[in-house]
Amino acid sequence: MKQLILIISGCLLAMAAIAQIPAGMPSSRGATQALPAIGRIFGKIVDSSGKGVSDASIVLLHQRMDTTTKKMKEVLLRGASTQSNGDFNLEELPVTGQFTLTVSSKGYSTVSQKISLFQPGAGQPSFEKDLGKIQLEKDVQQLETVVVTASTSRLKMDIDKKVFSVGANIVSAGGTAVDVMKNVPSVNVDIDGNVTLRNAAPQLYVDGRPTTLTLDQIPADAIESVEVITNPSAKFDASGGNAGILNIVLKKNKKSGYNGTVNAGIDKRGGVNGGASLNLRQDKFNFSVSMFGNQNRNRGTGETSIQSFLTSPTLLVDQSSSNRNKGGFLFGRAGLDYFATNRSTFSVGFTRVQGKMKPSDLLKTDSTWSSGTPVSYSERTTSNNREFNAYGFTAGYKYLFPRKGEELTADLNFFKGRNNSEAFYSTSIFDQQGGSKTGAIEQQILGNGNMQFLTIQTDYVRPFKGAAKLEAGLRAQLRTMDNQQGNYFFNTSTNQFEKISSASSNYSNYDNVYAGYLSFKNSYKDFSYQLGLRAESSDYKGELTDTKQEFRNTYPISFFPSVFLSQKLKKQQEVQLSITRRINRPFFMQVIPFIDSTDQLNWSRGNAALKPEFTYSAEMSYSKTLPGNNTLLASVYYKRTTDLITRYIDTITTASGDKRPLSTYTNADWSRAVGLELTGQFNLAKWWDMNSNFNLYNSKINASSITAANQEALWSYFAKMNNNFKLPHNFKIQLSATYQSKTNQPVNQGGGFGPGGGPSMGGSQSTAQGYIKSNYGIDLALQKSFLKNNAASVTFSVNDIFRTRRFEQYTESAFFIQNSYRLNDVPMFRLNFSYRFGQMDMSLFKRKNMKGDMEGSQGVMQGM
Repeated sequence: MKQLILIISGCLLAMAAIAQIPAGMPSSRGATQALPAIGRIFGKIVDSSGKGVSDASIVLLHQRMDTTTKKMKEVLLRGASTQSNGDFNLEELPVTGQFTLTVSSKGYSTVSQKISLFQPGAGQPSFEKDLGKIQLEKDVQQLETVVVTASTSRLKMDIDKKVFSVGANIVSAGGTAVDVMKNVPSVNVDIDGNVTLRNAAPQLYVDGRPTTLTLDQIPADAIESVEVITNPSAKFDASGGNAGILNIVLKKNKKSGYNGTVNAGIDKRGGVNGGASLNLRQDKFNFSVSMFGNQNRNRGTGETSIQSFLTSPTLLVDQSSSNRNKGGFLFGRAGLDYFATNRSTFSVGFTRVQGKMKPSDLLKTDSTWSSGTPVSYSERTTSNNREFNAYGFTAGYKYLFPRKGEELTADLNFFKGRNNSEAFYSTSIFDQQGGSKTGAIEQQILGNGNMQFLTIQTDYVRPFKGAAKLEAGLRAQLRTMDNQQGNYFFNTSTNQFEKISSASSNYSNYDNVYAGYLSFKNSYKDFSYQLGLRAESSDYKGELTDTKQEFRNTYPISFFPSVFLSQKLKKQQEVQLSITRRINRPFFMQVIPFIDSTDQLNWSRGNAALKPEFTYSAEMSYSKTLPGNNTLLASVYYKRTTDLITRYIDTITTASGDKRPLSTYTNADWSRAVGLELTGQFNLAKWWDMNSNFNLYNSKINASSITAANQEALWSYFAKMNNNFKLPHNFKIQLSATYQSKTNQPVNQGGGFGPGGGPSMGGSQSTAQGYIKSNYGIDLALQKSFLKNNAASVTFSVNDIFRTRRFEQYTESAFFIQNSYRLNDVPMFRLNFSYRFGQMDMSLFKRKNMKGDMEGSQGVMQGM
């Protein structure tokens, strides 16, 4: 409660500070701060017959403040000549100020056009503008003014998503995407790096496409922004159930010449991280390459207490564990864009990920009867060796039609990965703690697996009169996976490990999803709407390769509508409403009725009778832009899922007649969640900005149809605050805090993604039998920038300063009660160095003759 009071007090203080900001006061990220030169204008000059005009002179003038006269005047910004087909292209333009585009050619009348690249209060920003065909005639013709908008706010709101820029997030420097997510509003990260969005595990996308990468395989320094899609429209995959989508947008520089970054760092355990990126851009080519590496030296501790009611008297079990991890990964990425024309772009990319982890663990287990009589004491040491090796290939094509906004894209995404694992368990058993040794068990598990992922997709956008726009697309997703896992026990008679076939797991499976969608968007005055319909069908086949037992299922075509409505109000206010339907299909390991006993302490089994779950979601949002470029977003949401796929605890009788717990899956009757979320972006002073997020929610799982305890409805809340302070002498401080109250166990927890997981495969692993206790944490970072243009920086960061992010969980069933807690290696200290370099006027590749541009510029300067 003390931590809650502190966070609420901080929010109230921020609100009070905002109320004192004079109207119209520029923010620290407003007009007083230069924006990056990332604008682009292109088009085609034609004559009255539509034929391209070559060697026409293109001049772009920019209004700037004269420091002497204190008045605005026009100065030359760019000069160019059209190509043989009439195309022209102007890049690296500032996104603020007024411009005048002038086109002239011998024999034609001069055409001038006013252009504004920034309009406060406008909608979604666009940094590229296709002017279409500009016709030259004998008579002067005033062309229509074109307005391109841009936004400087860290929080950007579209009709179906929120975009959070993470470029200034210094706490995550030298870390992975897990560290980035800790500072993204609406997102919660647990001790294992598992991510939840409104208490459900979302799907992970990279650059708009699903990925098999996990968060700890993506370096933080490679991320540009994170798109939070809480209620995905029909354009996105319908799979994912009641969770949303997190789309990670990787950095990609498009400035001409060459530029790049180099960074290196170290943490308190001696784990090093480093990387470099390089971008080359000239004329029609853009080439980028990056490589990052990260070592892991993590440590952790935990305790578990269990009351087992499977015996009489009650069996009490106390466990303590300590673990260490050694390993790391390498992440490499290369891409090439070829701008064939102003309208056609071809792109290819290659990604490589390779890593090795060597975790070890010591688990002490003390068992006694409830009467106090000792049963046994054991110590189990575990050593693992895990390797993963993956690569991916992407190819894309984009064509811009002459009609403004009309485009066609085609994408191919191929990803293939392989993993190998070795695990060795050595257990010593004693009659009691400190007593005589009564036995020993040695177990070895050897495994390997392969995954292949192929996605083919095409999208078409067709604008109509006004703001009307039609979008359509087709998509095929083909996925295959195979796994071999052998379970071996040491035989003292033969003095060797022998495979136990009944406890081994070898299988292969594939699943295919085929989809198509239509989406229509339009607006009338300040009201806009987007209606979508998606159709999906899927099939999968699984086989236990040892027994040749097969499992098949084909899901017929299902339809998933989506509705998005938006109404702009006076004084920079907007109200939005969205309604969607989504699906979660059970994945292979959830349906095979095979008992997995590779971990002797945790047995599990699938359920072949599982059905898909369907989720209906509704969300209403209100946004308000306050003076000083401050933004407030409030949302209420409701989700209901039928036939929720849930994990629960059952029992099984072994061959010896003993009963033991068994983890399995079933369809609960339904689940529902309702909540209120507040998100704010506040510029409290020129040197202080803050974003905050508060989510109050109530969730319930009804599992009355199964032999399990229902999850009682529980009101919970999650709060997050991120403060950024700009100090003199190029110092920056970032202070972040999170608080999670007591909450039901997240829906889909374990079926999402995290450091130890993988892709969710569409499956959910929620539970109706437990809750997670409250926890909070505070992070701090200090950064110093130096050298010319602040090209270099040093960052010192501390995660979980007060060691308070303890993961404490309570689980209950008719067979046992369990309390457990774990604490990661905190506080974690990191020191990182970063250096930016670049030359923006290098003539690389030498594919373009610059003589015409230079002569055109000199002529304009002489005329002025």
